[in-house]
Formats: sequence, C-alpha cells, structure tokens
Amino acid sequence: MVKRAAFYGWTLVAVLFLTDLLLMGLPYYSVINTYMLKQIHMSRSIYGLGFTVTNLFYGLPSTLVAIVILRWGLRTTFAVGAALLLCGTLWLAFFVHEPWEYLLSFGVLIGTGFAFTTNVPISTAITRWFKRYRGRAMAIALSGAGVGGFVGSPMVDRFLTAHQGDWQQAWKIMAALVILAGLTAVFFVKERPEDLGQTADGSLREIPTQGIVAKSDLRITNLSWTPSEAYRSLPFWLIVIGGIACKFPLFFMLSHWVLHLRGAGISAAAAATALGVFTITQVPGQLVGGWLVDKIPARYALMLGFCCYLSGAYLAIRVASDTIFLANAAAMLFGIGFGWTFIAVYTSMGHFYGPGPYPKLTGMLALLSSVIAAPSGAIAGKLFDSYGNYTPALELIGLISLAGMVAVAFAKIPRISKKPEGAPGVAAMRAE
Repeated sequence: MVKRAAFYGWTLVAVLFLTDLLLMGLPYYSVINTYMLKQIHMSRSIYGLGFTVTNLFYGLPSTLVAIVILRWGLRTTFAVGAALLLCGTLWLAFFVHEPWEYLLSFGVLIGTGFAFTTNVPISTAITRWFKRYRGRAMAIALSGAGVGGFVGSPMVDRFLTAHQGDWQQAWKIMAALVILAGLTAVFFVKERPEDLGQTADGSLREIPTQGIVAKSDLRITNLSWTPSEAYRSLPFWLIVIGGIACKFPLFFMLSHWVLHLRGAGISAAAAATALGVFTITQVPGQLVGGWLVDKIPARYALMLGFCCYLSGAYLAIRVASDTIFLANAAAMLFGIGFGWTFIAVYTSMGHFYGPGPYPKLTGMLALLSSVIAAPSGAIAGKLFDSYGNYTPALELIGLISLAGMVAVAFAKIPRISKKPEGAPGVAAMRAE
C-alpha cells in the first residue's frame, strides 16, 4: 500500500508567512523613514506622499501581477517582486539624498515590489490550496507582515538609536533579508495541490455538488465564475468598497501614527512601541476575521471589523502626553480592525467567486482599493499642515469606515443561475 503524502498546504502557509514577514513586515512597518525625515529636508506632506506613492504602486501593477501569476506562475511572481524590492532597498541604502529620490525608491520600487510579493500572490496560493479552511489559512499566511512589524519596529528603533540614526545601514540589512525571502519563495512555493497529487484542504476527494449544497458551504460558491461575470455582479463592487475602507486607515497609520503621537507629547520610544502594538494586533484581528468569514456571512464579519476602526479613531483623537494607555488602545483597535477587515475582504472574494478567476479579481480589488486609498498619507499630511494637528484626518477615517460598513452590509454571496463546477447541465441557484 502506497503511503499518502502529507498535505503540503500548511507547509506552504508557513513559507508564505515567512515571506510576508521579511518582504513586507520589516521594510514597510519599521520606523526607518522617520529617521530619514530628520536628514532629508522635506515637509510632512512630502513625507506622507512617500507612503502615498508606495501604496499607489502597491495597487497599480496588480492586474499585471495577476497576468504574471496566470502565465508564469507564483514563483516567478515572487522572484520579480523580490528583485524590485532589492533594487529599492539598495537604492535607499546607498544613493538617496533628495526628496525625489526618496519618492522614487521607497515609493515606486518598493511599492511595486510589494505588489508582486504580498497580497495577490499570497491570497491566490491560499485560495487554490484551501476551501473549508481558507479564511484561517489566509489569516495565518498574511499575518507575517504584522508580526514582522511588531518585532521590527522596536528592534530597528533601537538599532538606529545605537548607530546615531544611520538609516542607510538599516536599509542594507533589509536588502539582505529580501534576498533570503526571495530564495525561500522560489524554492518552496508550490502552485496548486494538483501538482503534488493533492486536493484543497488535503481531503481525499471533492464531495459532489450536483444539485446539492451542504449547509456548511452556503458561504462558499461551487459555481464556475469568469472574471467578466464577477465584474458585472454587485457584490464584487461592494467588496471593493470594503477594501478601500479597509486600507485608508492603514495608510494613515503607517505614515503618520508615530508623528501624531510625538506631536501629542509622547516619547519616540513609546510611539515606536505603539506602532508595534498596531502591527502585532493585526495578527489576532486577522485570525478572528479569517475564522468568522468561514463561519458567518462575509458582510457580518466585515461590519464587525469596521466597528474596531470607528472606536480606534475616537480614542486616537483624545491621545495626549499623559494618556499613553489611550495611544496603545487606539493602536490596538486600528490593528485589529485592519487585520480583521483585510482578511475578510480577500477571503470573501474567494468564497464568492472561487479560485479560477481569483487572481484577476483580487488584482482589480488591489488596484482599485490601493489607488483610491493611497492618498491617505498625503491627505493627512495636508490636513496637518493646514490645521496643525491630526484630528481632521482621524475624523475622516471615521467617516470612511462608516461608509465601508454600510456598503458591505449589502454584500451577499451572488445569486445567479449557473452550472456548478464539475456538474455540466445542472443548474443551481446559490444564496446565503
């Protein structure tokens, strides 16, 4: 009797977690740029614009990323992204002295590198390898960035303090980590379970779905969708709105949270710790969001996640020098809210439309949500320059979170008469 090979899916989750930690968590969530601000003369608006450009190029190439995934595979996609990140980190380490160089290296190169190594390829791999446990596997794999930020922010801050703010040296270290992560992805990422003679979730066989839909699977489509059909359905666009509302507060936190706390009278060390709280609490948020979206309708999971954003914005406005507890509580709510809604948004797309069109759908989702939410950093910087504080920016975050909550309240799994996957000639009507 031939021994059945162990399911590779959970090993893949660990590999993707590590690549997310090294390729995004450390370079994106660290405090290196706040030290660059001290040596490169630029306004808060230009500083925030750096993150805006990064977030813009995080989304702009997403449809190209989907094409590369479908034509050349996930490993090639990761290799391209790692090469771009390596160019960006080396440029930052050796050549950046002017604001435009900062915008081009950290904004364009780093942002494009993120597009090829994080959300779209990682979520595509998880959607292919998992079905019943898709939300939970997605949460674990994409929590690497949060863990990396939690570990990296205080460590990088201590390193920079000990080395007189030598941010060039810090970027050299990031370049070495990018090489390690890129090689890990190229050697250990596997495209599909079928390539190893396995099936999604490691089950022995798929359960037939001809005319019968198990109650536990009412949140997961068994229909064979095409991208064009999905684009014509209302739930796709409601999920996109949820994705925009999910990312807008994130981009503010990454570019201005430490500066907001410093302006409120909180020390640099405490502000860096609060940024670490924001990043690490994304992990429990992701786990809760991933678990919930596998258990309850996606719109309910998303609405609950947006409640965390609303509460976090309320507390952040009230932060002062003697309220470090409020600063950490607000950071925690923002972290949980982002992790929760982010995983729910990306898992919902797989649950609603299946793995076939997923790369193109999430490519469009990433493109639209990143491009529309990308100005968050620049808007917050402009509001600060105009009003002298971040209160208007935080109030705007609250309004956008509320708008996202209202939109996703109507995001039901699409109802359409189609043929189930693997069941030619059998019509089905899917509903929650």
